[in-house]
Amino acid sequence: MLEGFGIILFSGLIFGFISKKFKLPALFGMIIAGIIIGPYSLNLLDSKVLDISNELRRIALIIIIIRAGLKLDLNNLRKVGKEALLMSFLPASFEILAFFIFGPILLGFSRIDSLILGSIIAAVSPAVVVPRMIILIDEKLGTDKQIPEMILSGASLDDVFVIVLFSSFISLGMGENISIYKFIEIPISIILALIVGLVVGYFLSTLFNNIKLSLTNKTIIIFVAAFFLNFIEFGQEFIPFASLIGIMAMGIIIRLKSLDDAINLSLVFDKLWLAAEMFLFVLVGSSVQIGSLKEFGLTGLIIIFIGLIFRSLGVFTLLIGSKLNLKEKLFTIMAYIPKATVQAAIGSVPLAMGLKNGKIMLTISVLAILTTAPLGAFLIDHFKYKLLNKEG
Repeated sequence: MLEGFGIILFSGLIFGFISKKFKLPALFGMIIAGIIIGPYSLNLLDSKVLDISNELRRIALIIIIIRAGLKLDLNNLRKVGKEALLMSFLPASFEILAFFIFGPILLGFSRIDSLILGSIIAAVSPAVVVPRMIILIDEKLGTDKQIPEMILSGASLDDVFVIVLFSSFISLGMGENISIYKFIEIPISIILALIVGLVVGYFLSTLFNNIKLSLTNKTIIIFVAAFFLNFIEFGQEFIPFASLIGIMAMGIIIRLKSLDDAINLSLVFDKLWLAAEMFLFVLVGSSVQIGSLKEFGLTGLIIIFIGLIFRSLGVFTLLIGSKLNLKEKLFTIMAYIPKATVQAAIGSVPLAMGLKNGKIMLTISVLAILTTAPLGAFLIDHFKYKLLNKEG
């Protein structure tokens, strides 16, 4: 297993470096590295590493969200509350609608299978988007209108909405009935996570302000708290709980009540992300089955980009009447393109559950990762200085 970790870090570092040399985002090289060393190519990773890949990717996501919370200013977030809320479901809804319309036409899918595929593809990738929004906050790009804060919080909520839809649609595809409670779970899971996260954050900030602890100990305590919130979501089945929202809320309150701690902790988590990023994207790449792309590649690309057009219309619609100018709206549309983590996590579920079109759904999920993750990352990195104003 340790050799596998070494291979992940080494290949991620090398291919990320090569990718940057070609003016591409490092994550593109990391995904390619994962494809090469993964079980569907050279098969260099021990099965024990692959068995815990979901947990490793989850830890990387937790690091991202902790960073996001520690960087977010609550006062700035309040100013874009309405737009952030709309960002969490409107673009995804538009994209799912595209698959509902065009899935039967292009793929010969039933309406239900089209909805299942749409709900897999519609989730934006916090793993790609959030780190880049954190960089924008640090560089004060677009912060005069709270653009990175809006995108960051919207992207974190977006996954909750889409995954609930996916579980509901796949129940229909398996001949089961949709429970209304599934949809009620969305606001319940978000509200509960916000409350618990705020309470935990307040407790930790009080602890940090009153007891002298080293930065290392504070980092460990933050991790323990984040894992506790993660356990509430995945360690039981009775209470809906959006743990990533709770972790972000915890970080926001720590920043609000103990700014110096938040600044110092965010520097630590910035460094941890350098390794976590490699694990995340290399393992995403290792889940990609290149062989499945031959049969449905072109059709898959067509429907993915039709979905992106609908998604862009959704983003543009929610920004009508906002204070953003046309260039800033265009940047927001670009920032909502990347897909990776959710597609890697659930793209194979329909096939595993025996759905008729499960293989095609997996193929299109793979295509979505390979095309939209590097494209979205490139557009964000390349156009941020051209489309956003620098505050101050």
